[in-house]
Amino acid sequence: MEILDKLEIIKNRWEEIGDKMNDPDVMTDVKKFVKLNKDYRELEPVVNAYKEYKNILANIENTKEVLNTEKDPEFKEMAKEELEELLPKKEKLEENIRLLLIPKDPQDSKNAIVEIRAGTGGDEASIFAGDLFRMYQKFCESKKWKVDIVNISEGTSGGFKEIVFNVTGDGAYGIMKFESGVHRVQRVPKTETQGRIHTSAASVAVLPEADEFDIELHDRDIRKDTYCSSGPGGQSVNTTYSAIRLTHIPTGIVVTCQDEKSQIKNLAKAMKVLRSRLYEREYAKYLEEISSKRKTMVSTGDRSAKIRTYNWPQGRVTDHRINLTLYNLSAIIDGDIQEIIDKLQMAENAERLKEEVEGL
Repeated sequence: MEILDKLEIIKNRWEEIGDKMNDPDVMTDVKKFVKLNKDYRELEPVVNAYKEYKNILANIENTKEVLNTEKDPEFKEMAKEELEELLPKKEKLEENIRLLLIPKDPQDSKNAIVEIRAGTGGDEASIFAGDLFRMYQKFCESKKWKVDIVNISEGTSGGFKEIVFNVTGDGAYGIMKFESGVHRVQRVPKTETQGRIHTSAASVAVLPEADEFDIELHDRDIRKDTYCSSGPGGQSVNTTYSAIRLTHIPTGIVVTCQDEKSQIKNLAKAMKVLRSRLYEREYAKYLEEISSKRKTMVSTGDRSAKIRTYNWPQGRVTDHRINLTLYNLSAIIDGDIQEIIDKLQMAENAERLKEEVEGL
C-alpha cells in the first residue's frame, strides 16, 4: 500500500473519531470518551504530517511544471532553487512519517510509577539511590511533570534504601521507561579513608500507571492493614494510624504508603501502585515477547540488566545499551538526561522500523 493511501485511511479514521466524540451518547460514557480522546490525540501528529506532506507534493508538482513550461530564465532559475529546497524536505518528512506509522506502545501515553532501590554497596548505594531520585526530580521539573512520593525508606547515612514515586505528565511513561534497569556508580565514598574508588549500584523500575479500566480489583482480594507512620513526617508520626499496607491475596503483592498524613490519601496512592504492579506482570510478558523478536532499549527491570555507569573520577556517564559515553556527569546527575533518552528513543525506533521492514 502506498504511503498516501495509508495516510488517507488514518485521516478518515481520525475524522470519524472526532465525529464520535461529539455524539451525546458517547459523551456520557466516560470510559468510551476517554478511549476515543486518547486515540484522537495519538493520530493527530500523523494527520498533521499528512497535510504537510500533501502540500509539499503539490508544490513539487507545480514547480516541475514551471520548469517544463516557463520560458523566462530568471523564473526557471527560481523554480530550480525552490525544487532543490523541497526535495530534501520531502525525504525528511517521509522518514518522519515512516516512524509515525510504526505502531506505538499503547503504554507510552500513561503516567509512570518509579521505584528506586539501593543495591550492592551498603550506605553508598543508598546515597546513590538518593542522587538518582534527585536527578529524576530535576528532570521532571524541566518537563513540568508532577512528582508525588508514595513511599520512602531512608538510608542510615542519607539517601534511600527505597523510594517509590508517581510521575504525572503527558507521555511520562514513554520517556521514563528507558531508565529501567541497574545503575552503577564508581566513586570514592565519603566514608572511605584510603581514597579508594568503590562500585555501588541501585536498581530502577519504571511501571506504566494502570488506569481503573486496565485492572479490575475486588475488595475480597485485598487485605488492608493500617499502622503508624515512621521516619520523616513531623508531629503525626506514631500518633495516627495513617499508613496503609495493602496485600493482594491471589498474588501476594504487598504495597505500602505512608507519605500522606491522611489515611484516605495514602489508600488512594497505594491502590494506584497496586493496580500498576498487577498490570506490570502482564506488561513484563509483553516486553519479553518483544525482546525475543528484536533488540529493545527498554529493560524489564531485571536486576542483572546493568544499563548505565556513572564514573565520578572521570566525570563520565556510559549507557551500555547503545555504547554511548558522555563527559558531562555533573549536568546529567543534575537532571539533564534528555540527550541520553533521545538517543535511546532513536535506537528503539530504528529497531522497530527494521522489524516492520522485515515483516513486510
